[in-house]
Amino acid sequence: MQQLIKIHPKDNVAVAVCSLKKGDVVEINETKITISADVTAGQKIALNDIHKAEYVMKYGFPIGLASCDIFAGEWVHTHNVKSRLGDLLEYQYKPDFETGKQEKSQEFLGYKRPNGKVGIRNEVWIIPTVGCVNAIAKSIEDQSKQFLSPQIDGIFSYSHPHGCSQLGDDQLFTQKILAGLIDHPNAGAVLVLGLGCENNQIEDLKKVLGTYDEERVKFLVCQEYEDEVAVALDIMKELCEYSAQFHRELCPVDRLVVGLKCGGSDGFSGITANPLVGEFSNMLIAQGGTSILTEVPEMFGAETLLMNRCIDEEIFTKTVGLINDFKRYFMRYGQKVNENPSPGNKAGGITTLEDKSLGCVQKGGTAPVIDVLSYGDRVHKRGLNLLTAPGNDLVASTALAAAGANLILFTTGRGTPFGCPVPTVKIASNSELASRKANWIDFDAGKLLSGMDMKSVSNQFFEFIVEVSSGNQNAKSESLDKRDLAIFKDGVTL
Repeated sequence: MQQLIKIHPKDNVAVAVCSLKKGDVVEINETKITISADVTAGQKIALNDIHKAEYVMKYGFPIGLASCDIFAGEWVHTHNVKSRLGDLLEYQYKPDFETGKQEKSQEFLGYKRPNGKVGIRNEVWIIPTVGCVNAIAKSIEDQSKQFLSPQIDGIFSYSHPHGCSQLGDDQLFTQKILAGLIDHPNAGAVLVLGLGCENNQIEDLKKVLGTYDEERVKFLVCQEYEDEVAVALDIMKELCEYSAQFHRELCPVDRLVVGLKCGGSDGFSGITANPLVGEFSNMLIAQGGTSILTEVPEMFGAETLLMNRCIDEEIFTKTVGLINDFKRYFMRYGQKVNENPSPGNKAGGITTLEDKSLGCVQKGGTAPVIDVLSYGDRVHKRGLNLLTAPGNDLVASTALAAAGANLILFTTGRGTPFGCPVPTVKIASNSELASRKANWIDFDAGKLLSGMDMKSVSNQFFEFIVEVSSGNQNAKSESLDKRDLAIFKDGVTL
């Protein structure tokens, strides 16, 4: 069994595939290395001596600077490596991408909507405009189950604490995210539930929502009725009848929109799960489909890889703004730009933000960047899109859903049970996690460590996603009924 993986010829570190003991002698590329300390799987080992202030290289790029002399066979981690990140940077556009060959689109069974969009679920959603009516929305959800039919995949309400006591961008963020969900094709019909006195008035929300189908979307202001639940149930009956008219039809996969996200990453994420999702994104885009990459702080240190794939200078300029604006957000609050990775990331073998980012951006594959979306924007160009959102799992995944993602591909090395308003497919970076947390994990990318080639695994994964999209299989997050909604906040609460 392979014990160390050297990812790129330029690397001066390798990743331990299994736990290694002090004194173990490991051979890699015909060179024998004596391990100088116990290390767990996913951690890095120096392949040669690295002097203080020299680059530590992984993925063919610097992941930081040696903070002291490091000798061959030593464990390389936070105790002897420091990040190079910090300041705002200036960038030059150096195009480096290929458009790729267009391939014939496969098919899946989806729900064609009157506005031309395609959903992978046919659900009825209840969207509160304000947190004050969350409990009422849940009561309406529970009592509306009587209207379920085989044509409807479920009735769900989505609670959140926002919609009132907000100012400026915070209120707009809330409105844009809610509008994106109201417009989402996975929802056959939607009830928008207001209180009546909140900042986020329904009439104001409608301006952000734009054109909508009055049969598909209904609005209810609770303060206007003596028994708002009884009125809501009458409306829900109508909405369920409307939603029940839809049925699955063959649709080309070029209608799929897929969100790309990672969380609880480990030292294998950038070797297995993230490259696998990147290959899926390449395959989807080659067939005319759309993927969305987000979590901007986890692009820091790898941003030029994305910038040089921008389709033109306009998109390059937007990507520079995406990066530097988020750095300014950190600086505005006196926080370090490189205040990452998390404790779980470090325990799994990720040392610096550059280390994390170079693994993270691989989810975007190699396709050109076709557009850059602000937080709360909805996707309108096919291909690879970048979306402004933080690294937080719930906030970023909600933003991907609101942007129009039919499902989220979520890679993880540590595991997480969460889900967002759309199916959230978990891809394990290692087989131990996939086996131990089988109730959370949908697909095992760890098989790439045991000899399976990327082409075989990516073909398996693509077919699996087609099955999930066609409704032949639920994501584990759906089976666990994990459907959380989180909205970004960056201002004053009144």
